[in-house]
Amino acid sequence: MSTEEYFSGLRFLHSPGPTHVPKAVMDAFSGQPMDMADPRLEPLIEDCEAGLRRVLKTKAAHIFFYAANGHGAWEAVTVNLLAPGQRVLIASTGHFSDYWAEMTEAMGVSVVRTPYREGFPIDPEHVEQALVADKAHAIKAVYVVHTDTASSVTSDVPAIRQAMDRSGHPALLVVDVVATLGAAPFEMDQWGVNVVMGASQKGLMCPPGMAFCAADERAIAQTRSTAGLSPRYYWDWIRRLNAAAYLKFCGTPPQNMLMALRAALQLFEREGHDNVLARHRQLASAVQAAVSVWSAAGVLDFVCQVPAARSVSVTSIAVKGANPDEIRRVVRDSYNVSIASGLGPFRGRVFRIGHLGDLSAPMVLGCLAGVEAGLRALAVPIGDGAIEAAMRALGSAKL
Repeated sequence: MSTEEYFSGLRFLHSPGPTHVPKAVMDAFSGQPMDMADPRLEPLIEDCEAGLRRVLKTKAAHIFFYAANGHGAWEAVTVNLLAPGQRVLIASTGHFSDYWAEMTEAMGVSVVRTPYREGFPIDPEHVEQALVADKAHAIKAVYVVHTDTASSVTSDVPAIRQAMDRSGHPALLVVDVVATLGAAPFEMDQWGVNVVMGASQKGLMCPPGMAFCAADERAIAQTRSTAGLSPRYYWDWIRRLNAAAYLKFCGTPPQNMLMALRAALQLFEREGHDNVLARHRQLASAVQAAVSVWSAAGVLDFVCQVPAARSVSVTSIAVKGANPDEIRRVVRDSYNVSIASGLGPFRGRVFRIGHLGDLSAPMVLGCLAGVEAGLRALAVPIGDGAIEAAMRALGSAKL
């Protein structure tokens, strides 16, 4: 018999990425690839660029797609904006800002970090202080992870932009929206964000495998200034600023990923962007209500200590006196609900419930019931009435 066990029904996928992929998107993903000269190819690319601009709330940013994951987009940002020996400020959010810093340093760029406090969002004052201290304006950009999926903390991007403006520093603002785009509000132009990077497998409701960057004219000008100083070819935004599909992708476009993305963007349009965001707020409120009740027994607690900063995409739950990985195993193997492990410094301390992408209220209630069943099977002390609290939150949420 295969080592893979059979489960009747569906496995509930509640990681913060990859997320559940809608059937319309999977159907589009299975489409037949086209010849590079096929007249349908250019409209496909244009539809994806235009649709992504609408989700990002930007009118004119240049869109660059890559056959890569989010880490590839991290690297694309750095090789385009910075040359070896130059400096970047990375606002510390924990695991993912540390990971981005590690990758950036490996590329020969000097990294300045702001102080980090576990369970709390980025402090805009720390960003302002670091920029004010940089009298020579050596810092070329500020990197911000909007939502750190390890801790489920969402930081205030507009407040960070305001702090940068108060400092009078010319650094670019670069934001990682991998875990927030399509789930939380984001306004590239209105918030003064110069570069955005993200990936396909979370709120965009697509399979893993495609990343993107969006860059405004200030960012493109900085990219031109690093030409010849920062070795790059495949990632190069200037090389990709071309109407021809082959040059725009530095080779063959990932056509099936583009087909999937276009279908996902069409679903966004059909539901309405404001309704998508309202749905995510509603589902997050249900999960957070359940965790609040579970935590009454003193064993489980939110990693994010600031209620207003708790993500609409994922909830990280700290565990004391029990094994979170055993909880995950029982929830998956006995109740067919897949939740995520702790990452980096949270490994062995946390489990995470994803609630973003193509999800509905019954799907989230099913997930919460499966998690509670697993907790009770392992005799983990929890408060009573969590599912009822989640249902009340769903009933009172404003759509």
